[in-house]
Formats: sequence, structure tokens, C-alpha cells
Amino acid sequence: MGLGREEEVEIRRQPVFLPGTKVRATRYVKNDGTFAGREIGEMLVHKGDVGYVRDIGVFLQRYYIYAVEFVERGTVVGMRARELNLEAEALK
Repeated sequence: MGLGREEEVEIRRQPVFLPGTKVRATRYVKNDGTFAGREIGEMLVHKGDVGYVRDIGVFLQRYYIYAVEFVERGTVVGMRARELNLEAEALK
């Protein structure tokens, strides 16, 4: 009998996005207190913002975290793949 819901271990497969990939945020992202220099609750990324994957890290040895630079906002935010889509212009 399990104690919690089993989730897929993302790092068993290749990352969805590679550095340099142009992506679009699918969700709003607020500062949860981990983004220095900004107020807790302040909006960091708006749904639809376009950015570029700068780096890929791992969290809890389970999940990929994509460091996405949102140039127009002047922020680099760590995001999960489910919070991003490939930017349509990059598909052309």
C-alpha cells in the first residue's frame, strides 16, 4: 500500500527542451520567496511570455528544471516542462 501518488521520474528520459530553445509560458508564475530582490507574490512571468532556455537543472533527482530567460522582463526563472510550450515561431 503506497503512501502517495507515484509520479514519473522525468530524468529517466531526455529533457523536453534544450538550451537555446525558444519557449512560451503556459502559466503565470509568482515569486514564492525564492526569487531574490522581488516581493513575495510579485508576478515574475505572465502566461504567454516568450523566453529562451538557458540551462537545465535537476530537482529532487526527479524533475528537470529549465532556467528560462524572459528577455523582455529581465528575469531568469526556473520552470517545469509542463509550464512551457515550444514557441510557435520556432516551428517555422
